[in-house]
Amino acid sequence: MISPAGWLRERLGERRAAVVVLVALLALAVVPLVALPAVRCAVFDSGCREPAPEVRADPVAGARTLTPVEAATWGSYVALGDSYSSGVGSESTVADNNPLDRCHRTSKAYYHEVAKAFEFAKGSGFWACSGATTGDVRKGKGGEPPQLDRIGPDTSLITLSIGGNDVGFSKVLAGCVVKLPWSKDCTRQGEDIAKRMAELRRSLPALLDEITAKAPRARVIVMGYPRAFSEVSGVGADNITVSDQRWLNARAYDLGRLIGQSAAEADAQIAARGGRGSVEFADAYSAFAGHEVGSREPYMNGLTVNLPALEAEPRSYHPTAAGQQALARLFIEQIKKGPGRPLS
Repeated sequence: MISPAGWLRERLGERRAAVVVLVALLALAVVPLVALPAVRCAVFDSGCREPAPEVRADPVAGARTLTPVEAATWGSYVALGDSYSSGVGSESTVADNNPLDRCHRTSKAYYHEVAKAFEFAKGSGFWACSGATTGDVRKGKGGEPPQLDRIGPDTSLITLSIGGNDVGFSKVLAGCVVKLPWSKDCTRQGEDIAKRMAELRRSLPALLDEITAKAPRARVIVMGYPRAFSEVSGVGADNITVSDQRWLNARAYDLGRLIGQSAAEADAQIAARGGRGSVEFADAYSAFAGHEVGSREPYMNGLTVNLPALEAEPRSYHPTAAGQQALARLFIEQIKKGPGRPLS
């Protein structure tokens, strides 16, 4: 009697080799599906493992808070503005009195002290121009390009004094000097100043917006104006009485408040949108305290008259070299202090 195994061998005969090959092929196809989850997942969409979450850097967590000095010095420093920044009144060299220099930039302007006090990674530039208004910063003055063209994405610090010419302070001072003794022609200019202040309240915020748009990562420090008079006694030949002094100082104070409010509003907008720069106010109103016009060591020039032309010299009621040093200290202190909020 033939056993089952023998019967199977006899039955298969020469086809046995083909069967063995077929079984081997089936094993090669089935074993990976059972043993390897990745293959089973790809073929049957079964047994798939959850993919590991992709790890990405958190842009907020990755941003490092900078110190105020780091935020001011990673790029370039640019000084913009009017005669209080260009240095009129602090002339000390022949070059400082060059009549061809329409912007009257001097070697004693506060810019030089600020530029030496810190190491700016991308250098510095001095572009303030005497007589500049907010409009001149945009459009240019004295045959020079707009001051706005001097700043850009690589600017990390901007210092600026602006607004005095917009409200016509030179004209106002002239009206206080060239008047009959004890007349009220000085203080009668109040209505005109109020109108000009209202215009500046619109033009200054617009200028700050343009500055921060062109230099979005810069710290912008806007300076107010120092009080010029001690309010203690008359200033001799200047023909400015104590009451005139009080009135003029009050107008400088009002101008400083306007500038400070504009700066605070501009900075609040930057903070609200998560910007990297800042707009800060350097209050210079009391920077010359004890050194006003007529003091023993004045930080402010008094009246200087060009007799042939019968007009006041540009240096009149502008900071002396010592006054520019006081302004430099004010800016340096603010650069170190910062805006009072994180900078990244």
